[in-house]
Amino acid sequence: MNYNSQNNNTLRLQTYLAHAGAASRRAAEKLILAGRVSVNGAIVTEMGAKAQPTDTVCLDGIPVTLEKKLHYIAMNKPPLYLCSASDTENRPLAGDLLPPEIRERLYSIGRLDYRSCGLILFTNDGAFAAKLGHPSSEIEKEYIVEASGVINEHLASSFLSGVEIEGVLYRAREVEQLGRKKLRIVLIEGRNREIRRVFSHFHLHPVKLRRIRIGPVRLGDLAESANRPLSAAELDALNNLPKRK
Repeated sequence: MNYNSQNNNTLRLQTYLAHAGAASRRAAEKLILAGRVSVNGAIVTEMGAKAQPTDTVCLDGIPVTLEKKLHYIAMNKPPLYLCSASDTENRPLAGDLLPPEIRERLYSIGRLDYRSCGLILFTNDGAFAAKLGHPSSEIEKEYIVEASGVINEHLASSFLSGVEIEGVLYRAREVEQLGRKKLRIVLIEGRNREIRRVFSHFHLHPVKLRRIRIGPVRLGDLAESANRPLSAAELDALNNLPKRK
């Protein structure tokens, strides 16, 4: 089958589906394994399958095509919004704040938890999202955190050197004291709820956690709930992030 052929235009099938706006790459893998995807009339269930732009790819028998218009959006996510495609509890979704004229399905990069706010990125460029999301990119994420109580120096120094919590090591790249109850924190890996877990370990609670930077992209004065396209300079910088040793 020609969806397994090798050339510069060939994409892994899950990547093809993501570029077509049919699903995220992770969700697309599940669709393939469930036998819901076909290429040129043949059901495909193996992860190694590939497709070309000239192939006919269908999801549940309905053709899907690669999106021609790519979007790269920065958003100031408000608290109490989810960075998910859907929610069983019908909570507000950050994606619902995107401009209604964008018809392509966009996915968030650099997710923030439900209570956190600040900068997130949206795109329908699967390769771009995968590159930024891969651990090798080591992209910096910068936060301003306001705590429920006074932050002692031990928290900051421990976070810099590394805090082990339930067998997981959490380490910040930078920590700066901005006040008795406020820190500026720069992370690289950004594990799930990392800052909240570290604060909880020291018996503190972040009353406000706001991300102000992702790599070269800064939140700046972007209003809460607002969004803007990434500039050409920002895209160029993100696509040319230096590899760290």
